[in-house]
Amino acid sequence: MSGDNPCLTCGACCSYFRVSFYWGEVHSEFAVPEAFTEPVSPTRLAMTGTNQSRPRCVALQGRVGDCVSCAIYPNRPSPCRDFQPFDADGACNRARAAFGLPPLDTSPVAA
Repeated sequence: MSGDNPCLTCGACCSYFRVSFYWGEVHSEFAVPEAFTEPVSPTRLAMTGTNQSRPRCVALQGRVGDCVSCAIYPNRPSPCRDFQPFDADGACNRARAAFGLPPLDTSPVAA
């Protein structure tokens, strides 16, 4: 891998997983914009669009697999902050496969 951030040309996770988090994150230091969320339960919110049978986060800009960005990147919720493209359980590669994207090497070599 060239050292480029694979997330900038992917976005599959933003169109594959539900992004659910504790409602307090809209009032946290990161201040997830409440207008970008929808209720899931009395204590949980989801990013709008991700709680659908064909998810796509409302904050995702661009086309999956091409050039993407997050409209609220500095204010994204904890599941987005914690998500790792080189995860050992393969969540990233499952999302990538759903869009016909090649898998990432799960053990990148530092450049």
